[in-house]
Amino acid sequence: MSDKLLAEGIRLFNGGQYFACHEVLEEAWTPERDPRRLFLQSLIHLAVGLYHWQRGNPTGAGRQLRKGLRKLAGYLPSCEGIDTARLHRDALLALERLEAHAEEFAYPRIYLVEGG
Repeated sequence: MSDKLLAEGIRLFNGGQYFACHEVLEEAWTPERDPRRLFLQSLIHLAVGLYHWQRGNPTGAGRQLRKGLRKLAGYLPSCEGIDTARLHRDALLALERLEAHAEEFAYPRIYLVEGG
């Protein structure tokens, strides 16, 4: 992966540092134009949603996760070396757990595609 900001965003996302992830990805997102802009925005929405979940705001978390999922759906099964199909599936499961008010919650991670 050649994009340093995206790589750093993934590292922060997978480390559960969602606010910092959002900040880094927003730095990459700002100068972009479609279609990459929308892809980065999908990741930002997911990070912000998980940040809201960490902070005890399930309403905000659900809203942001749904936005991220809707935008990410256009970039399946992979984009820029990211296994977006897996991320979409895992984020959807997380949203379902959140909406069910489940005690257990598995935070999604960003995986790279095999050989990517």
